[in-house]
Amino acid sequence: MNKIIVSPSILSADFSNLGADIKKVEPYCPWIHIDVMDGHFVPNITIGVPVVKSIRNITNLFLDTHLMIENPLKYIDAFSSAGSNLITFHYEAALNKTEETIDRIRQNNKKAGLSIKPDTPVEEIEQYINKVDLILIMTVEPGFGGQTFKEDQVEKIKKVKSLSDSNLIIQVDGGINQKTAKICTEQGANCLVAGSYIYNSTNIKQAIESLI
Repeated sequence: MNKIIVSPSILSADFSNLGADIKKVEPYCPWIHIDVMDGHFVPNITIGVPVVKSIRNITNLFLDTHLMIENPLKYIDAFSSAGSNLITFHYEAALNKTEETIDRIRQNNKKAGLSIKPDTPVEEIEQYINKVDLILIMTVEPGFGGQTFKEDQVEKIKKVKSLSDSNLIIQVDGGINQKTAKICTEQGANCLVAGSYIYNSTNIKQAIESLI
């Protein structure tokens, strides 16, 4: 996969005008990234199933749903039914049910993603890399948008690339801008999540295109 996918994070959108902010990015990218946080696994609470369902009703974009929640297995069916196309969950939150969670996503005919936090080495998820559609490498501590890119995480992109087959989507999330995007794609990332860089820009089209 050579094409770079940009997945704008609605965490940085205006939640009082969420539909309008999704429409702003719709012409320029195929995906949107939906951060679901529960206030337990990460110290922030964002949105849940009803909002994902509402988003599905207003856009045909690919819904890239990132679960930053404890015990994700319990919620796979609900987020699938709400209209997610891809569900990414955290290895650290899966309570030793990583394989079972991947299987549940597959049973719902959705694409499966697995994410790791900055402190988790790639070696811990090595056995799952070719069992999922996407690996998400967090280049900030998950929980809040607008954080600074952790450059020491870049080596993980290279490592995942070396262990994966050519169909794997390697996604990077956290502090992505024109400069850090290039660092990531040079190491093999082919999907970039950007929130504040896109939504704080005066020219959204230009911001998205600058990442590719």
